[in-house]
Amino acid sequence: MYKIVGVLNYLVVIFLNAFTDLGHKIIIQNTIFKVYDGHTQVVLTAIVNALILLPFILVFSPSGFLADRFPKNKIMEYASVLAIFITLVITYSYYNGYFVLAFAMTFLLALQSAVYGPAKYGYIKELVGEKYISSGNAAIQGVTIVAILGGIIVYTVLFEGMYSDTLVSESDILKTIAPLGWLLVIGSTIEWFFASKLPNKMIEASSRNFKLHRYLKGTYLRKNLKTITRKKEILDAILALSLFWSISQVVLAIFPEYAKSELGITNTIFVQGTMALAAIGIVIGSIIAAKLSKYFVNMGLVTLGAIGMTLIVVAVPFTHNVTFIAIMFTLFGLFSGFLMVPLNAKIQLLASRVHLGTILAGNNFIQNIFMFSFLTLTTLFAYYGMNTELLFYMMALVGLYLVYRTASRYIVDTFWSIMQILSLLRHKYNYIGLENISSEKPILLLSNHVSWLDWVLLQLPLQRHINYMMDREIYNWKVFHPLFVKGEAIPLSPKAFKDAFRESAKRLREKKIVAIFPEGAISKDGKLGKFHRGFELIEQKSHALVIPVFIDGMFGSLFSKYKPKNAQSRVKRRVVNVYFGEAVSSDITAQELEIIIQRMKEKYEVK
Repeated sequence: MYKIVGVLNYLVVIFLNAFTDLGHKIIIQNTIFKVYDGHTQVVLTAIVNALILLPFILVFSPSGFLADRFPKNKIMEYASVLAIFITLVITYSYYNGYFVLAFAMTFLLALQSAVYGPAKYGYIKELVGEKYISSGNAAIQGVTIVAILGGIIVYTVLFEGMYSDTLVSESDILKTIAPLGWLLVIGSTIEWFFASKLPNKMIEASSRNFKLHRYLKGTYLRKNLKTITRKKEILDAILALSLFWSISQVVLAIFPEYAKSELGITNTIFVQGTMALAAIGIVIGSIIAAKLSKYFVNMGLVTLGAIGMTLIVVAVPFTHNVTFIAIMFTLFGLFSGFLMVPLNAKIQLLASRVHLGTILAGNNFIQNIFMFSFLTLTTLFAYYGMNTELLFYMMALVGLYLVYRTASRYIVDTFWSIMQILSLLRHKYNYIGLENISSEKPILLLSNHVSWLDWVLLQLPLQRHINYMMDREIYNWKVFHPLFVKGEAIPLSPKAFKDAFRESAKRLREKKIVAIFPEGAISKDGKLGKFHRGFELIEQKSHALVIPVFIDGMFGSLFSKYKPKNAQSRVKRRVVNVYFGEAVSSDITAQELEIIIQRMKEKYEVK
């Protein structure tokens, strides 16, 4: 991906945009932290965050229109020019101690970002294509978070270095730290330089025109919201992201006051540094999410992320050890990366090129409506004296609702993600011949059987869920039965085997993937067992791609029936190769299939 022309320039632009925006926010927040206490501090911090969110609500329609109408690289270039002028005014307000003006400029800087946003994120798909869309989103999340982390550290350390306890007013503080304003100007200027070098990736220019009266009447708003709601999966992803960001915004708004009142911490470096650890966690989580989405967008990670961050929010009020809180914020970020990367990638993947800008702007709009509403409630609760500990518990309840929503949609994907993570701890999988697996046609997979995990490793590289045949007694286990039903397993028993094959035929008619291990049992000696003729009874296999599969590397593992005396190291990961052969005749017999897989074994097996 990094060899694609423009990718590195694009990442530099993303970094500088976030670094500069955050720099001004940190200066204002640290000033508030030094001057105010209690509910006043929470209220003002929430207002700062609200000023950043409000522009994304107000310019939803124009920003989406611009991203669809004009080349996205040009929008980024002109927006960065605007940022230079805004940061110059901010620097002027610092030198003159105009706190109210500096406070208000937070809104204008956010307005520039709001216009910038849909073009910035829509450019990912244009620049790297669908093949790298998960990796692209992971890179953007990682770079953005590194920028946020860097901004927090750099501006907070410089702020503390210039600050003196003799400074008692906002004006005095701003005048003292005023030279920091030039860092904002320089950052915006360099951002403009790299933005001007980005390639134009627009395939076809839109001919639409923007009419102000339709915007003021809300016509565009209603139309664009309809565009978003056409695909339920896009809307569900946007709502999940909105709930996530709402929880995150409230936690970040209330933690400084919680640290000051409950933990007795007054140094802004520690407060901002602890929250910055969440940024490190997001980088780590985004990288892991990209690796686990190597073959397709892994939506199962979303529920795992929601569960993890909810548990962290519940645990923070019970923890008074500074080290543990730092670890929890890092884990909060890690689980956030699990949630953000797949959801953002899914939205971009499902959105049509024509409406990509509108949908991404709508994503910003809905997210910021949620965040603005949550921050407004936080402000009211804090104003009337609600303890920050109670606000943590309220966010935990919202987290539970997020877990419910994501689990309802992605429960099967979540199961496979858990199995993927657990299996990758012990194994490294290489998949050969995935190009033989159609993304649309019905498929019958016929594989050798060497371990208890064969059913897991066949599924991992495939986005479409495999319908496995399994023993009816296991299928009816009370604890796991609902999951087997949800996972569309096909129960098989000696007395009703014809029913199982009829059901398999039905699944193939529905263009699904059905997998069978014709040996009927796990090999005890590593050799192929006799292939049973049951799969020959499937009527619909003539309409399906019949794919022979050979699994190599699992025999002799912890999950096989044979345990060699000179067992492989338990520390070193076992390398497993899975070969998907070319489609064979739908009339193939069990004996012919056995010969084909035996030849694959002789050709590919690692001795």
